[in-house]
Amino acid sequence: MCSIFTIFGLQPGDDVSALRRQALACSQRQRHRGPDWSGVYVDDQAILVHERLAIVDPAGGSQPLLSQDGALVLAVNGEIYNHQALKAGLRSAYAFKTASDCEVVNALYREHEADGSGPAAFLERLNGIFAFALWDRDSGRAIIARDPIGVVPLYWGHDREGRLRVASEMKALADSCADVAQFPPGHFYDSATGALTRYYRRPWRDFEAVEGVDVSLDELREAFEAAVHRQLMTDVPYGVLLSGGLDSSLVAAVAARYAPHRVEDGDRSEAWWPRLHSFAIGLRGSPDLAAAAIAAESLGTVHHGFEYTLEEGLDALPDVIRHVESFDVTTIRASTPMFLLARRIKAMGVKMVLSGEGSDEIFGGYLYFHRAPDARQFHEELVRKLDALHTFDCLRANKSMMAWGVEPRVPFLDREFLDVAMRFDAAHKMIHRDSDSFQRMEKGVLRAAFDGHLPDEILWRQKEQFSDGVGYGWIDGLKAHALEHVSDRELAAAARRFPHDPPQTREAYLYRCLFEQVFPSPAAAMTVPGGKSIACSSPAAIAWDAAFASAADPSGRAVAGVHNAAVA
Repeated sequence: MCSIFTIFGLQPGDDVSALRRQALACSQRQRHRGPDWSGVYVDDQAILVHERLAIVDPAGGSQPLLSQDGALVLAVNGEIYNHQALKAGLRSAYAFKTASDCEVVNALYREHEADGSGPAAFLERLNGIFAFALWDRDSGRAIIARDPIGVVPLYWGHDREGRLRVASEMKALADSCADVAQFPPGHFYDSATGALTRYYRRPWRDFEAVEGVDVSLDELREAFEAAVHRQLMTDVPYGVLLSGGLDSSLVAAVAARYAPHRVEDGDRSEAWWPRLHSFAIGLRGSPDLAAAAIAAESLGTVHHGFEYTLEEGLDALPDVIRHVESFDVTTIRASTPMFLLARRIKAMGVKMVLSGEGSDEIFGGYLYFHRAPDARQFHEELVRKLDALHTFDCLRANKSMMAWGVEPRVPFLDREFLDVAMRFDAAHKMIHRDSDSFQRMEKGVLRAAFDGHLPDEILWRQKEQFSDGVGYGWIDGLKAHALEHVSDRELAAAARRFPHDPPQTREAYLYRCLFEQVFPSPAAAMTVPGGKSIACSSPAAIAWDAAFASAADPSGRAVAGVHNAAVA
């Protein structure tokens, strides 16, 4: 994973040399995402800059990627997991210049332009996490696209002269684009038409398409195993994040089976780093550190459990907010320990990790799902959660890790796995605590699919919000810190200082102030989701229980009567 920065729409009379220098300076702000190499392409209409984190084909594969005739120029941040199959299925010859998984995008664009099917047709074929800008020099056309869920960040906006700018992180655009915004997941923009088009659509988004559909535990398990297997595509040392919760433990369990060998289409040669390393972090005595040690021993990983102190976490807050580009309370709480862990991982020479994000959004793992009234509302909330992931967990995981040049991959959000896990009736995902079946706990269907693959104390461990799992004192410490630094008078005047989505608590006010120091523009603040929430829920979900709208902590830790350690 890397970073991209582009300027499209240069006109005669523009100072191209000055814009090139400006583009390099803007790209440098996100070089932490790609510390291995920098590449730049310039012509009289476009500038594309790429900062590379070399994961696949590290000796080659530098970007921007040019076609043999130089007419196509591509800058990609991401991974295309099915690139080998896509190359094999090309109907016409394409002269590949590298072994990069991303270069297949150029080939697909050319093939689908030739048959008239257009960008939507080839984007629908990609299984990966990506954000890219493709420049067709001969037609003067730019295609910008983002993966279906928004695992990889992407922002866009216009400068004072109306030129279109695109970047992996907002910090590269915020001071030059008054209209900076997130580029929507599952969409592409075509400069030839000026249209922003959704290309990713699935029948399972509608409850009617899944109602009455039974679940196959074997199919669910096999689909997830295939997703993890696909995402082990790498030419560098990698590891797994292991909190000891269900999701990260399942990722680690499957990865441990495949770790001794490379994964390129049947290639069974020995891997660079055949022993799988796992990583966890927490305050001293945290539930995650203890559970992760148990899971690691069972799976046989080389485990590294790191402790951090409350003071170290508080010291990191300004850097965390600058990197994750958010002031959302739940996001900052969870991003900080992940940011600290990424620094430890980077120091050990690891460049890619597998992580468990997405499972809770697919299976209703958050504790408030215990209050879902029926299968329809349960399913509709899952779809809303998936639609919002790019502003919450995907943003947090990607930017926290990439702050130190560590690429996170998320097998639960693999598009092929999503098509299996989301197409059966949510009635099988609902929680019935008095049940004798797997439905007595959240994510019971996933636990049942992997029965016997993990120790029971891990397989049936109760859900912990990540910001609680690192230690119950973490959130309490953040609240106490905010109490010391934000006065009653400041909080009372919050709506006048921050008219858009004014902070409601001292903790939220503190994060908003730190955000404003780095991103003062109104448009930057509008990229952050707002409103009352419990575990990043929707207003509809808050209505499931009156307590959610008044007493519940936004991280979802206080679902009384559900969690064994509920704080309210």
